[in-house]
Amino acid sequence: MPLTLSTDALRALLLAVQGLDRPVEQTATKDDVLAAIRRMKTLQIDTIHVVARSPYLVLWSRLGAYEPHWLTDLLAERAIFEYWSHEACFLPIDDYPIYRALMLAGQTRRDAYARRWLQEHPSIAAMLLDHIRHNGPVRSADFVRADGDRGGWWNWKVEKMALEMLFIVGDLMIDRRENFQRIYDLRERVLPAWDDARTPGVDVAQRALILAAVHALGAAPVRWLADYFRTGKAETTRIATRLAAEGALVTATVRGWQEPVYLHPDNMLLAEAAADGALQSTVTTLLSPFDPVVWDRQRALELFGFDYRIECYTPATRRRYGYFTLPILHHGALVGRLDPKAHRKERIFEVKALYLEPGVDPNEELATGLAAALRACAAWHGALEVVIRFCDPSAFGSLLKQALRC
Repeated sequence: MPLTLSTDALRALLLAVQGLDRPVEQTATKDDVLAAIRRMKTLQIDTIHVVARSPYLVLWSRLGAYEPHWLTDLLAERAIFEYWSHEACFLPIDDYPIYRALMLAGQTRRDAYARRWLQEHPSIAAMLLDHIRHNGPVRSADFVRADGDRGGWWNWKVEKMALEMLFIVGDLMIDRRENFQRIYDLRERVLPAWDDARTPGVDVAQRALILAAVHALGAAPVRWLADYFRTGKAETTRIATRLAAEGALVTATVRGWQEPVYLHPDNMLLAEAAADGALQSTVTTLLSPFDPVVWDRQRALELFGFDYRIECYTPATRRRYGYFTLPILHHGALVGRLDPKAHRKERIFEVKALYLEPGVDPNEELATGLAAALRACAAWHGALEVVIRFCDPSAFGSLLKQALRC
């Protein structure tokens, strides 16, 4: 008989497979950083840094305090690589063959646009490749605009466009990052031992992505699987159905749902524990807006009842919660959000505003857990003080400030 899960069990399973079920008990190592990336399968990159940039924050939520440079060390050591996945991401190097297969088949994200741009600007691409071949790795910043115009994400200089397009088609890779700036080099110099003869077939690569998505989500319907690596829904449905028929995936049901969910066999013991109510998250932490737990906003709403939008691209006068609000995870529930800013020179971690979700009990236990998470996050940022400016409800703000003083 197929396993039957509740939505509570789905939440508990997701947090367990994502490494958010138990509080951190020991000091993290560089190996733990790599293990966390392998567990999530992908680590989304974002450059906003009112607090630590998203990939660093996602890791902190799971590992506690660690050395941020370990992430870029792993990139330079070829333990991970950068490419387009859910979005621009750090990925385990073991998965490079999967993405290389899709590159060679022209089936990666943005491939059609990149190839069209390169066909329209062949001399620019050729000159840039020749420059890198003879002069070594480059940054976009190494090239000065010749048209006198100001750049921006909507108006890249031609060399930056060429670098990005050559990166998408796989001719260039990210050799390393310095001050979080990408350093591009030829693929054959970044991975000199790689031979395209080792590239698997496209069907093998597509199956691997669906298996990885199921593994990273615990149990998921097709619509959640398709979002994880941004695979097509029809393609995801076809592949997941076939994998289940072959026994590579397990099918389960969810109470009140018409559609099935898929589980990876590696997660069956956890799924059974979740179904029995024996799997509970005891973590209190802050999540990045680009954490795999919440990056699918519809999934966050369905699974946690958490209606979440990032407002950094919304005009200030129209923001409801703040510029870069972080979801608050407490014992398996998303109980609120806060708008932080790390004042690095002043060594202050400011919470501009904090909002609890409707119906959340603003009790002392929550205040104690959140205060500990805020102190830990502040200390990791090098801050000596946490300042709360506004809290809704205000009574919880008083409890939280008291807990922070303890």
